[in-house]
Amino acid sequence: MLPTRQTAVQLIGPDELHLTTQKAVPTPGPTQILGRVECVGLCFSDMKLLHQFSQHPRKTPVLAHLNAAILGDIPSYVPEARPTVPGHEVVLRVIAAGSAVTSVVVGGRYLVQADFRDLKTQNSNGAFGYNFEGGLQQYVLLDERVTVAASGESYLLPVPEDKSASQLALVEPWACVEDAFLTHERQGLLPGGTVLVVGAGRLEGIDVGISARRLSVSPRPGMTTVELSALAAQSVDDLLFAGHDAGALERLFPLVAKNGLVLIATCGARFGRPVNVPVGRVHYGNIRIAATTSDDFARCLQAIPASGELREQDHVNVVGAGGPMGVMAMVRAIASSKPLALVEGGVRNPERARALQERVAPLARARSVDVRLFNPEQERPRGPVDYCFLMAPVPALVQEAIGDAAAKGIINVFAGIGADVPCAIDLDDYARKQLYFIGTSGSTMEDMRVVLGKVVTDQLDTNLSVGAVSGMAGAIDGLNAVKNRTIAGKIVVYPALGDFPLLELDELVVRYPSIGPLLTNGCWSKAAEEELLRIAAPT
Repeated sequence: MLPTRQTAVQLIGPDELHLTTQKAVPTPGPTQILGRVECVGLCFSDMKLLHQFSQHPRKTPVLAHLNAAILGDIPSYVPEARPTVPGHEVVLRVIAAGSAVTSVVVGGRYLVQADFRDLKTQNSNGAFGYNFEGGLQQYVLLDERVTVAASGESYLLPVPEDKSASQLALVEPWACVEDAFLTHERQGLLPGGTVLVVGAGRLEGIDVGISARRLSVSPRPGMTTVELSALAAQSVDDLLFAGHDAGALERLFPLVAKNGLVLIATCGARFGRPVNVPVGRVHYGNIRIAATTSDDFARCLQAIPASGELREQDHVNVVGAGGPMGVMAMVRAIASSKPLALVEGGVRNPERARALQERVAPLARARSVDVRLFNPEQERPRGPVDYCFLMAPVPALVQEAIGDAAAKGIINVFAGIGADVPCAIDLDDYARKQLYFIGTSGSTMEDMRVVLGKVVTDQLDTNLSVGAVSGMAGAIDGLNAVKNRTIAGKIVVYPALGDFPLLELDELVVRYPSIGPLLTNGCWSKAAEEELLRIAAPT
C-alpha cells in the first residue's frame, strides 16, 4: 500500500529550500503516471534554478504544444512562483498509471529525459525539475501529455534491471557530455535564413544565394541595403563582419539569432583591444564564431570542424577536471583518444587530483593514453592545446584557453557562462590561430541512448563519477556541496533512504565497513549500492 505522505525537497523561493515530510503522494489521473524515484543525481544546473527561481527560463510558463486547460489539469506543473521540486537526473519505477496511459508499463524502470523540447517557454523549454516537479521526492507524478513528444517519442526511456540506479540516473549528465562531442557543426550559411554583410570582405566561395534575406550595410549586388537601426534583436542568422572596429562588432552581436553563425574577417588589421564577445550564447544559444586574418570569409568556413568530436592525436586539456562534470569529460576524452595521445586536466585541489587519478588511471592504461594532472595556479599545459574542455563558468578562463590553444584549436565551452555576462577576449589571437568555440546545453534522446548503450554493454561505468551519497535528509546538504564545490564527484540521492545523511565515499565505508570491499577500485558500484540500501533503508 502506498503512503499518503512523502518526504520531498521543495524550492519555495530564490535560495529557499525546504525539506518536508508532509508532501502528498498523488493519485494519477487517466493520463498520468506515478513513479517511485530510485535515484537522483545532483547537478550544478540546479544552482541556477535555486538562485533565479521564477525568473529561470525553464521555470516560466509553457507557451506551446499544450494549452492552459491541459496544463492546469497537471498537479506537477508548477510555473513561475509556485514551489517546485528540483532534481532532473532521475531513474524511477512506475508503480501506477492511468487508464489512458500507453507509453509505459506498471513495474517498468525508466530514465527521464528532462528537456521537454516541444513545450516552449519564452526563452527555453519546459523541463522536469523546473516548471514540472522533479525527482527530489520519493514519488513523482508525470503526465503522458507531457512525457510523449509531438513526434510520438517518449521522454521516458526504458532501462534494464541489472544496472545500479546510480549508473542509470547518471546517464543524463553523461549524455550532456556526449552531446558536447557529438554536436554537428554548420559549415555554411543557413538555407532560407537571413544573412547580414558588414564591411568589404570577399564573398567568393560563400553561397549567399541560399539565404532568403540578403542584407548589407553598404551596396552589394543582389543584396538589400539596410540601416542597422532597422534590424530587430536576434533577427540575423548569419553575420559576416569585415574589419577591426571592436565597438562596431560588439554592437552587432545582439542581432545574431539563436543557432547563428558569425564570420569575422579582420582584413590584415587588428582590433587592438579585447573584444566583448557573448561566449555564454555559444553554450546557451548555440551561436558559433569563426575568424580569419584575411579578407576572405570562405577561410572562416574552412576552420569550422564537422563536429565536436576529438580529432586524431588531439592534445586535450580539461579545465576544471576535478569537478563532477570534469571527471566525465576526462573519462570521455581518454576513451576517445588514440594510443600515446595526451589528456591533461587542471585541478587545484590535491585531494581532488588524487581521487581523479584513481578513477581514470585504469582506463588510461587500457587505452595507452598519457594522462597528466596539474595545478593550474602553478603550471600550464604541456605545449599548445588542440582541444580544450572548459568545465568552469569563469570568463577569464576563456582567454586563458585562447592563449594556450594550438592553431585550429577547438575550445568547448561546456560550462554555462551567463548569456548576458561580458567576456573580453583577444579576437586577434582567435583569428590568427583560427580557433573555434563549441558549446552545447543539455542533451537529446539520441545522446541518452548512446550513453545508455555504453552502460548496458559495459563500455562505460557512469559510477566512476560518484563522490558521495545521501538520503532525503542529506539532499539539501548535497545541493549546498554542489554550490560550494566541496565534494569531488557527483552526489547521488536515494529517496528510499529517508533520514540518511550526506556522506562522501571515504566516510561512508568507515561508518559502514561492509560497503568498502564492494567498491570497484575505490569507486561506487552496484554491489555497494545494494548493500547500502540493505543496511540503511527504513524497514
